[in-house]
Amino acid sequence: MFQTLRNAFKIKELRQKLLYTFLMLIVIRVGCQLASPMINSEAIKQFLNSSLGDSFSLLNSFTGGSFEQMSIFALNVSPYITASIIIQLLTIAIPALEEMHKDGEDGRKKINKITRFVTVALAMGESLGLAITFGRKGYLESYGFLSVLTVVATLTAGSALVMWLGERITEKGVGNGISIILLINILSRIPGDLYGLYEKFMKNKEIGTVVIAGAIILAVIVATTVLVVLLQDAERRIPVQYAKKMQGRKMVGGQSSHIPLKVNTAGVIPVIFASSLLQFPLVITQLFSVKTTGFWGAVMKSLNSGNWCNLDDLKYSVGLLVYIFLVVFFAYFYTSITFNPLEVADNMKKQGGFIPGIRPGKPTTEYLTKMLNYIIFIGAVGLIIVAIIPIFFNGAFKASVTFGGTSLIIIVGVILETIKQIESKMLVRNYKGFLND
Repeated sequence: MFQTLRNAFKIKELRQKLLYTFLMLIVIRVGCQLASPMINSEAIKQFLNSSLGDSFSLLNSFTGGSFEQMSIFALNVSPYITASIIIQLLTIAIPALEEMHKDGEDGRKKINKITRFVTVALAMGESLGLAITFGRKGYLESYGFLSVLTVVATLTAGSALVMWLGERITEKGVGNGISIILLINILSRIPGDLYGLYEKFMKNKEIGTVVIAGAIILAVIVATTVLVVLLQDAERRIPVQYAKKMQGRKMVGGQSSHIPLKVNTAGVIPVIFASSLLQFPLVITQLFSVKTTGFWGAVMKSLNSGNWCNLDDLKYSVGLLVYIFLVVFFAYFYTSITFNPLEVADNMKKQGGFIPGIRPGKPTTEYLTKMLNYIIFIGAVGLIIVAIIPIFFNGAFKASVTFGGTSLIIIVGVILETIKQIESKMLVRNYKGFLND
């Protein structure tokens, strides 16, 4: 990775792209520190920490802490990510969107335009809900139409600006802009998390305790990172053989290839969906001051990941079982709408391809479905292990961090994808140089 970056800095074009990306990220991080007008940021921060606890840690991690501080970029990339997921799901359900998806570059531009509008609409809805809720709780300087309008305009404009900056990074910088912004937001929280672990387990402790605690923390982080890298890169390659056929006066075909089925076929989506689904009732309950007593109170405590794996009170860990079920369910669900074995089998048949030992047509579809179900289960188990590691240490030892399994999967995935893109740009440049010579 470092060798790739060194080589990239030697090329003027790539050096300019990297510098442009870096400057855009500085603008975003500065915006994350600027307080929104009309909002009592400190009071809101105390409210979120005391009432929601760990239930909003994922959102706070994705926004780089700007949501907790209620800065002008408080919503950050969250509305865009939600909008992208919604449009991706609707692409399967709405034929018009499906046609756009298959319509190449023009279709992609139309879908991106729709995603932008949905992003702004979601940002307006979220900021309006926050403004009204905070106003009723007395966290605005003055609660009225003008103050609510100011907050809505500020947070919506901030989210739209982050989306625009992300698109500019994609166009003029390196990597996928939104993914890069998400990456830098998560990385910005890591130093604070590590210092929190130091204060809890190492500060003012004996040297032996410090060494042991430091070794355990390092080992857990390294082991989780290695597991995430293996999970991201692992794939099952299904061999494909193409039959020879006459094309004009030439014999073509006969070559062999493969279908790469990634073990983690759905990426981080199942974990995000499962976490969001469990956090939604908690956030609504706290923001709108719904009473949490009796049975409903027990349910809310079970949904809060901060109460899972607590060795002193394991009954609330039933929510962990629900979380595991949701991760597995969404892994199968998301893969089913993004990978169609029937379509792959039909395309192979049209091109004269077949899987050795498997007849074309329905047997190929059944074979691909069987292999896909097997791979999805392995990937879901890997996701669950990665996601549960920080949850277990938080519940058992109160080692609270925002860079959990979900964040590590995003960090590793974005870094690997960006490095591959830089390498491909360098390769294309070398080919151009060769052809010009």
